[in-house]
Amino acid sequence: MQNRTEVAVIQRSDYARPDFLIHDVVLTFDLALDRTLVKSRMAVRRAPETPKDRPLILDGEGLELLSTRIDGEAATSAIVSRHHLTIEGVPDVFDLEIETACSPVANSSLTGLYASAGGLFTQCEPEGFRRITYFLDRPDVMATYTVTLRADRTTFPVLLSNGNLTASGSLDNGRHYAVWEDPFRKPSYLFAIVAGKFVAREERITTASGKEKLLQIWSEPRDLPRTGHAMASLINAIRWDEHRFGLELDLERFMIVAATDFNMGAMENKGLNVFNAKFLLADPDTATDADYERIESIVGHEYFHNWTGNRVTCRDWFQLSLKEGLTVFRDQEFSADMSGDPAGRSAERIASVRALRRAQFAEDASPMAHPVRPEAYAEINNFYTPTVYDKGAEVVRMYQTLLGRDGFRSGMKLYFDRHDGCAVTCDDFRMAMADANNRDLTQFERWYDQARTPRVSVDTHYDEPSRRFTLNLRQHYAHCVTGTGLAPRPFHIPFAFGLVGADGCDVPLWLEGEANPGGTTRVLELSEETQQFTFVGVAPGCLPSLLRGFSAPVSVDYDYSDEQLAFLLSHDSDAFNRWEAGQKLFCRELLRLAGCAKRGEPLEITPNVVDAVAKVLRGQSQSPKLLELILTLPSESYLVELTTAADPAAVRAAHKFLSRTLATTLSELWLDIYHSAAAMAADTSTSQPGGARALKNLALRYLAEIGSPAGEALVRAQYADATNITDRIGALFAGTIGWNSSADELLDGFYLRFEREPLVVDKWFMLQALRPGAPDGGALVHHIRKLMGHPSFTLKNPNRMRSLIFSFCDGNPSQFHASDGAGYELWQELVAELDAINPQMAAQLARKLEGWRKYTPALREKMTAALSRLNQLPLSRNTTEIVSKALSIDA
Repeated sequence: MQNRTEVAVIQRSDYARPDFLIHDVVLTFDLALDRTLVKSRMAVRRAPETPKDRPLILDGEGLELLSTRIDGEAATSAIVSRHHLTIEGVPDVFDLEIETACSPVANSSLTGLYASAGGLFTQCEPEGFRRITYFLDRPDVMATYTVTLRADRTTFPVLLSNGNLTASGSLDNGRHYAVWEDPFRKPSYLFAIVAGKFVAREERITTASGKEKLLQIWSEPRDLPRTGHAMASLINAIRWDEHRFGLELDLERFMIVAATDFNMGAMENKGLNVFNAKFLLADPDTATDADYERIESIVGHEYFHNWTGNRVTCRDWFQLSLKEGLTVFRDQEFSADMSGDPAGRSAERIASVRALRRAQFAEDASPMAHPVRPEAYAEINNFYTPTVYDKGAEVVRMYQTLLGRDGFRSGMKLYFDRHDGCAVTCDDFRMAMADANNRDLTQFERWYDQARTPRVSVDTHYDEPSRRFTLNLRQHYAHCVTGTGLAPRPFHIPFAFGLVGADGCDVPLWLEGEANPGGTTRVLELSEETQQFTFVGVAPGCLPSLLRGFSAPVSVDYDYSDEQLAFLLSHDSDAFNRWEAGQKLFCRELLRLAGCAKRGEPLEITPNVVDAVAKVLRGQSQSPKLLELILTLPSESYLVELTTAADPAAVRAAHKFLSRTLATTLSELWLDIYHSAAAMAADTSTSQPGGARALKNLALRYLAEIGSPAGEALVRAQYADATNITDRIGALFAGTIGWNSSADELLDGFYLRFEREPLVVDKWFMLQALRPGAPDGGALVHHIRKLMGHPSFTLKNPNRMRSLIFSFCDGNPSQFHASDGAGYELWQELVAELDAINPQMAAQLARKLEGWRKYTPALREKMTAALSRLNQLPLSRNTTEIVSKALSIDA
């Protein structure tokens, strides 16, 4: 069946330089919620290679055109179409003046200029500026901007835009104005204005070169006390970038604003970041430890864009990972350094890889699989993906792994020396890394060009008489796709390797042919389909420790026994691989149990798994955060991705059986962990109390799984005595997962306490979405429908949508994929309804069924029926691309 919406596909190979350039823009806004007037004056010149008869074609959507003038004269040849303004017969150099009008309050898409909570905000990345005025809305058109904002002082007492405030004052009739000048050339997607009733937290700092800067975080007055952590995070990010990469804040002031309604996490507009309030506001009563960590990370991410994205930007949107992959890597390194110790760095790395595997590996196996640098798209908003961001960050990390930290910094310096103020490509970044380090990185380009996850199979051989250990690596890439039709070719894979001796200690690695050993971890470069590495002087009984630190975004096949995994779990010096050994042990057991459940066979636990967990619990030699990560079972959603003909109900049965068995068999150990972690979290001298709280709440979940009165009493006691929302949420989550309906009393009390705190109410909805069933014991989907009628629920707020609907679809597979297909019916209704309100959010929700091919035939049939019904509707370009790709026979 064909969707009624025709979708044009844009190809990377079709890139052409702009026919015209705009080097200076003067904008004047008369702001109002219902109707805003925009006057634009642009200095335009024809590019040297553009034919004289080529018209000027500007992008524009949803605008009311009031006038067009060229060098002061009316442009009589201007023609308006649905998406463009075309002007014939323009001179080579001219001033273009355009007056338009738009309605922010009617803009529910949250792109362009829109209204939220009585204020005005903009979101221009990637193509939102065309909803504000007609323009060459592409990233390789860079200009300086002068912006005058005029508005009613009572309605909009604060007027903000990019750059530096150069003038402000009063106007007639209770109005006022502000003039902002941004001295740096920028593309239109980095433009921003904010107007409303805000107050600012301010700090003044001195940069490494001795320049004073003003930092401001703007929020609604009631939220100002919750901006302290964000300000501290911003200052830390500025200092870190100075120290790590020698990059200073370049503007006189740097501003961040909190927005209630926002599609993304945050936006790096030059000097005026706009943040989803969820990722900016925090205090212990309303923000969990995880929220604090995310705020630090995202504040860092958006600040780091000031150089990697703003000073050097993308030539075109196919190069999106140039800025996003690089900046995700930078914020990961920042968060790791802020964690305080090696264990904290390891925990950050594990968390990043866990997120990558859950989202990006799944994307690589789906119809939406695409290279880090896509070859084609219909709607660029659909390519703000885990592949572009998270796999892109892994690609950047591999540069550092191959070149070393100093070599990577040298590459960064050359990149900025060459390209500051320019719009460039992923190849430009790769060449800077290569040239700065005198390395040939030609083959490395395949990480940008080839989609899907490569696999490395490992075979080892030990010859005891000669004490030689041979490592055979084979990379599998035939399943990868290029997007250009060319056959895939071998990747350049940095493969970090170690050997763990029988005594549990690392073994010095002496490659055959070398004069001396070279440390206990070696980065081997796998650039051919098969390669062999032989190590000499190796004692018997050594175990390979593979892909240490997750040195490349690949999957690894090696036939470890359960006993070997348990040994590595206890002894590997690489914290990531300790966690990895535990995850492999858990996954193996859970998938075996799921197979038994699917076949209707009785479930029995392999003793090795219980013994391995018991040994970890008794040891407690690791940091609380690492221990919590190691002892957390793989999620049901992740397990579904590892199976073919997946049956989420069987996966749920396996997960429940293993967690309950570990809980009951090791209950005394879990109780000991709970009390020791609680004491550590309460100790004011503890450097990282968040890790202790995480471990305590994990132990509480296991204890609640037992279903005993003692476990329920412990949950209720923690909830009643909690001094922070981390512990309250921990108790509620343990209660809803462990004993479900009995938790309603606590959930109701939680809502009544926090009903005036939107970000906390989001957490309340999320907890409901993750329940194992409805309070009455029935299917959860009916409870979800009931909650959609709750006075606090709205489809128009992205945070609220994600907290209930996305959490249900993503985080509760056994309920969303219930055999009656009721979850799919709800999904279909919501995608269609949301598409008319916010196409970007609708497309994200549509992706929840793109992996339908991996499920049982009965579920596949119901999913494709729901997709096909959607495909008959006149959907937006955003959603059409997702649905049509999901149904494509070539996927």
